[in-house]
Amino acid sequence: MNINNVLKEYFGYDSFRRGQEELIQGVIDGNDVLGIMPTSGGKSLCYQIPSLVTKGTTLVISPLISLMKDQVDALTEVGISATYINSTLTSLQLNERLQNIKEDKYELIYIAPERLNHQGFINLIKNIDIPFIAIDESHCISKWGHDFRPSYREIPKFISNLETRPVIGAYTATATEEIIEDIKDLLNLQEPKEVITGFDRENLFFKVENNIDKRSFILNYIKKRNDESGIIYCSTRKEVESLGSFLNDKRYHASIYHGGMNKEDREKAQHSFIYDESPIMVATNAFGMGIDKSNVRYVIHYNIPQSMEAYYQEAGRAGRDGEDSECILLFSPQDVVKQKFLIGESHVNPERASIAYKNLQYLVDYCYSHDCLRGKILEYFGEVDVIDKCDNCSNCTIERELKDVTIEAQKILSCVYRMNEKFGTTVVAQVLNGSKNKKVLNFNLDNLSTYGLMDNYTEKDIKNIIAMLISQGYLSLTESKFPVVRLTPTSKKVLKGNEKVYMAVDIFKENTSSSDNYYKDLFEELKSLRRNLALEKNIPPYVIFPDTSLKEMASILPSNKEHFLNIKGVGDKKYQTYGVIFMDLINRYIDENDAKPISELASSITKKSIEPKVKTHIASYNLYKEGNSIEEIAKIRDVKKDTILTHFVKCEEEGLSINWDSVVQADVEKQVLEAMDEVGSEFLKPIKEILPANISYYDIKCVIYKKNYAK
Repeated sequence: MNINNVLKEYFGYDSFRRGQEELIQGVIDGNDVLGIMPTSGGKSLCYQIPSLVTKGTTLVISPLISLMKDQVDALTEVGISATYINSTLTSLQLNERLQNIKEDKYELIYIAPERLNHQGFINLIKNIDIPFIAIDESHCISKWGHDFRPSYREIPKFISNLETRPVIGAYTATATEEIIEDIKDLLNLQEPKEVITGFDRENLFFKVENNIDKRSFILNYIKKRNDESGIIYCSTRKEVESLGSFLNDKRYHASIYHGGMNKEDREKAQHSFIYDESPIMVATNAFGMGIDKSNVRYVIHYNIPQSMEAYYQEAGRAGRDGEDSECILLFSPQDVVKQKFLIGESHVNPERASIAYKNLQYLVDYCYSHDCLRGKILEYFGEVDVIDKCDNCSNCTIERELKDVTIEAQKILSCVYRMNEKFGTTVVAQVLNGSKNKKVLNFNLDNLSTYGLMDNYTEKDIKNIIAMLISQGYLSLTESKFPVVRLTPTSKKVLKGNEKVYMAVDIFKENTSSSDNYYKDLFEELKSLRRNLALEKNIPPYVIFPDTSLKEMASILPSNKEHFLNIKGVGDKKYQTYGVIFMDLINRYIDENDAKPISELASSITKKSIEPKVKTHIASYNLYKEGNSIEEIAKIRDVKKDTILTHFVKCEEEGLSINWDSVVQADVEKQVLEAMDEVGSEFLKPIKEILPANISYYDIKCVIYKKNYAK
């Protein structure tokens, strides 16, 4: 069976997303695979499609109970036989499914990792043909990850006890280089086909709000988005209940969810949110793992999480359908104190605690950074091509006024030096402010020459400048529960007056990106129809059609089978089940409103309202076609050469050709290719280390991209 035909017939898509086809073909060819793809990148298809074209039963190991049900519901909807085995089943349901497994009735079986310890299940599995085992959320096997699960360590033992070793596929959305190596080693992947499509979610707008009235911000925000689904994450159960009650008192329908609630209340809250009955979910991080709701338009973090991995995973629950969505972190220094306390309580192992403090500090630096927020995220995950201006985060859509704080920085650095680098940010700020705090006096810090040197600033303002200096690398913090401020090599440059320090005063612009070229009233009617059908079938609405499909229907107005099958996400199976029902509604709307497809109305709509903003990589490509070099384009656009290089790669992937001979110097190419032959091309650092100093990482990347994309 042709995998492209399977993609269209069962899932309704005309082409694969980046990386999907390689991973699917790798499994079909009998190779282990490792797929690192961002949330909404289409990981599930990478193991669902192989199950349809290989003989036997595919086993999917996942810790996400909610995801199991959603995916099985979705597969069943399009005629694929699948089931799940987890702790939510009654004894009767479990026995029935085990019998069906014995009779070889399923193409896919989803199981929780804990099930691998059940001898009865092990004996049952030994008697069926399992060509392929997919391990979802595979980062859970690494103790260095933010979501380590001991039960995942049982997976290699389970696989080794099978009579015939199946093909193994490992998939995850968030993993640093260290965790990726852990996954390969611990799962004993055999020369896996690795596909890392990158961690960027281009449809997400990232924003940080510092030191604001959080409740006022949330009220103003949701007032404009009352009909949109959103998640608000809080760090404690108490805050969840308090904020949830506050919003409901203000007549906003908000569900709450945390680990201290009983099972029935949690399920009720989750059902209400998934079925679009309550648009807002206020929750701790206990909510969201495996929730496949595609139309979450915003995720707000009321408190800072413990790591960038946790933040990106939770923020990534917005915009799974590819539509523009927002991820906002409401930051206050007090939240950091709270998270350090929680780290100290939960990590007995000093090594684990040290890593947790370090991860938290990176996220704190993210909140104080004036650099591109998307770039900071991608840098954390080890992306080679780090973005320095994305035009889709609060720091890149900013009206920035730079204030020279060199004098203030020199005072702070000098104070840290005179305190012998033995104290934290609070004490440093208190000394500079001239505080009479007991600790300051007990250590005789009031005798220092820097005592009271910034008494015209509040302690809070001084701490904000210190945090900025840390995020910019002028100071560092030790990785401990009570971190100590230390000078860095760059501190000397500032102290000697050889480098100026600037602090930005930011004025945010509203994110006004929109793709609302559809009939909104028809879209609402289609949503209502979808919801009623979902309630009848007891499945989430997005399992029937995602919002993106409904918006396309409300734009194109498909009135026959051919047009309906052209809607993204509509395959033969979906058309057979829902085509007539949805087209009846669309045709009625056309008759009642004399409506025409939006494309036919383009002439009566201003060009500005129907044309999307030129994407940043296309802007670079247009300058390239005008005869500008990478260096000239970078100068015109005020970005790094590396950024333009990534724009060129995106252009190649979209079919816009680049003359790579004009990018790569012949003598440099020869040396780099020789180095790659010697040490491989998987990592850049080994290549750089054996090359002459005049050949940069940028040069190496130019050669690699030419090798990959030159015709």
